[in-house]
Amino acid sequence: MDLKDIKSLVELLKKTDITELKIEREGSAVTIKREKVMVTEQVIAPVKPAEVVAVSAEGPADESNLVTVKSPIVGMFYTAAAPESPPFVKVGSRVNKGDVMCIIEAMKLMNEIECDTSGTVARMLVENGQPVEYGEPLYLIDPS
Repeated sequence: MDLKDIKSLVELLKKTDITELKIEREGSAVTIKREKVMVTEQVIAPVKPAEVVAVSAEGPADESNLVTVKSPIVGMFYTAAAPESPPFVKVGSRVNKGDVMCIIEAMKLMNEIECDTSGTVARMLVENGQPVEYGEPLYLIDPS
């Protein structure tokens, strides 16, 4: 096996998902291996300081009695079932235990997130279309 043949095998390996190739021909053997590199993308949504100040200034000063509704999964947060549909809840909406508050899309599945308690929506902590993490606070509910 000559150098030209080996180079053509290396080029073949580059064009495919094959990570190892072993060829035996005319009493000689060649083994070509390569590591497969996994590339991942991370989407980071920018947050403007002015928005953070505006959000933190909203709502009652004493939030100790408020119940936090947290995301049970990682995904994209949506306030409505479809872009043209009205949101499930708004600040000031009265909710009952089991009411759908939002949808979190994870792996192309739409997961309805239900309220754990009855009360009034005091604050919405996530914007429509924003990615959310597991355990991230979504809403604050005033149970009184």
